[in-house]
Amino acid sequence: MRAAYEVIATRGFEGLRTREVAGAAGVNIATLHYYFPSKEDLIKGVVGYAMSRFQTTLASNGSAIQRLRAHIQGLRRLSREEPELFGVMGELMMRSARDPALGRVVAKTNEFWHGTLREMLRAARADGDLPAEIEPDGMAAVIVATLKGVYLVPGNSGPNEDLEKALRQLERVLGLTARTRRRRPSAKATAPR
Repeated sequence: MRAAYEVIATRGFEGLRTREVAGAAGVNIATLHYYFPSKEDLIKGVVGYAMSRFQTTLASNGSAIQRLRAHIQGLRRLSREEPELFGVMGELMMRSARDPALGRVVAKTNEFWHGTLREMLRAARADGDLPAEIEPDGMAAVIVATLKGVYLVPGNSGPNEDLEKALRQLERVLGLTARTRRRRPSAKATAPR
């Protein structure tokens, strides 16, 4: 699976040949087909591996705002330590538009990511750590679309720089750059005069 991941990262799906993957993995083609009966099964394995890398950015401990910050920091870490991951994700997204089976797998991972972000945003807003005007479902969609856009269409400045710009802007919009906790306005302060 890792060998297929590396091929996709360097040559895209067009360069993915099971015989080469078997050679890179140090196994014969029959062994590869025992574990991955079809090329599609191998690709699904790559999707699972790539998603597991992104799931390392989702903390299970801490407040919602802490988990949201950890997710953004985790994405930064991945872009530095595993830049090929973003290229592989771009390849997976493009292929999923033409491959219904892969499209279903990718759609499920997107739904999970969107739902996880929506719940973090909802809890952070309920805790008073996000502005009340942040709509969790819509903001989750903005975050997912922004980050998918970075790895689908890398800009001239490179994927790491583009990702960093996008993450900084998302942090500003969400108010994550401030170290102080937002306070909810008191009823007295918001009452009309």
